[in-house]
Amino acid sequence: MCGILGVVSQTPANQLLYDGLQVLQHRGQDAAGIATIDGHTFHLHKGNGMVRDVFRTRNMRALQGNAGIAHVRYPTAGSSVDHNEAQPFYVNSPYGVVLGHNGNLTNTAELQRQLFAEDRRHVNTSSDSEVLLNVLAHELQKHATGLRLDLSAIFAAVHGVHQRCRGAYAVVAMIAGYGLLAFRDPNGIRPLVFGINETAQGPEYLVASESVALDTLGFKFVRDVAPGEAVFIDFEGSFHSQQCCDHPKLNSCIFEYVYFARPDSVIDGTPVYEARLHMGEFLADKLKRQWCDVAIDVVIPIPDSSRPSALQLANRLNIPFREGFVKNRYIGRTFIMPGQAMRKKSVRQKLNAIGVEFKGKNVLLVDDSIVRGTTSREIVQMARDAGALKVYFASAAPPVRFPNVYGIDMPSRTELIATGRSDEEICREIGADGLIYQDLDDLKAAVQACNPALSGFDASCFDGSYITGDITEDYLTAIETARGGGKANKSTGDDDQMELDLAMNVSSM
Repeated sequence: MCGILGVVSQTPANQLLYDGLQVLQHRGQDAAGIATIDGHTFHLHKGNGMVRDVFRTRNMRALQGNAGIAHVRYPTAGSSVDHNEAQPFYVNSPYGVVLGHNGNLTNTAELQRQLFAEDRRHVNTSSDSEVLLNVLAHELQKHATGLRLDLSAIFAAVHGVHQRCRGAYAVVAMIAGYGLLAFRDPNGIRPLVFGINETAQGPEYLVASESVALDTLGFKFVRDVAPGEAVFIDFEGSFHSQQCCDHPKLNSCIFEYVYFARPDSVIDGTPVYEARLHMGEFLADKLKRQWCDVAIDVVIPIPDSSRPSALQLANRLNIPFREGFVKNRYIGRTFIMPGQAMRKKSVRQKLNAIGVEFKGKNVLLVDDSIVRGTTSREIVQMARDAGALKVYFASAAPPVRFPNVYGIDMPSRTELIATGRSDEEICREIGADGLIYQDLDDLKAAVQACNPALSGFDASCFDGSYITGDITEDYLTAIETARGGGKANKSTGDDDQMELDLAMNVSSM
């Protein structure tokens, strides 16, 4: 999962891009990068770490020009923490192009072979984003008229990318001497929006992963980039768009609404906060049907992204809603700490229970989802240690039983607590007195309640249905092998990365 930005401005773009990355920091905290263009010269700075750690004043001063792209990175399975794999990536042939990418290509190995054997292009890292950049560069060369590019060639090149690349991708790129290009995969899995700011000097355009970046930077939201569509803004500020796919279909990633997107964003016409409220309503209705004889004294969210669902659930059931956990926002990321004992210690450092809200009560804990269950187990124990009589657990999402291959670093099947286990077995694993999951149909209905036009979703981590149609058992096995036989490799730092990040809800940053 990553965050991307692209801007064509009337003033220096460096501060806009930096501020935008801060807003999108929840989409990736492992690396950050900004590329700007001044005339025909690219200026690039990137590195590992949070945005605030990667950029210093001297770096910002060097990022000259009124246009640029930016990226924050959350590595997926098999990727490296090498700073050279931070984005944007650059290629100088046949045109200078820099590119940032959110998503994951599912045919990377095939494309790498094609690039080397047929396109005569060299890829220097293991990143699928560099592969995508070289595919785009080759398609630009293929469709150019002589040495010059025109709009038809640029859009034809994107059409070529769609024909060759499979998986999920939202892309921002700059072509030296031409302009800013942005496009979205034919299934629209990863989000992408754009907005405009009218100034006395002329219009400015911003493309971003989430609408919240437009809001905070003073741009007026225009619309989502459609699946398969490409938008192009030249460096003079002229806007162009074209559908570059023969059969586009919107299948928005439903996990964006569950967890990853900020609650103040709107994705594909759906306000994320409102969708999470509806999740709480549907979950409350299920509780009424199945737990009518269960006495619950208080509803407590696991901070932060489960709050809207927990609040609406409590309102619908007429049960008091209380904040029972305080989150320490100054603790570093816990997944890099070795050993189970240290992981447990770090969870307790990040969350601390408010004893008065637990003591002598039957408590319902509400979280956005459960991935490995390690952190859920620890939080249940924290509630018991604080004096809870009974601890029930509710998930605003269905059981996560399958890996996500479209850009979210969900682990292999052997690491997912729900794979091969019933709800009762999962309940015992996390030590709760009762466990209830959202139904997938209800989750979809919660999002569709905000925008009935949404008819398709990528819900593969819940139902195992991979909408690109190219995910085989061999592919999933290869992913698991890359993780070291079901254990995370260096690319993820520790086998609790996703579980801890979800439980601590970095999306609230």
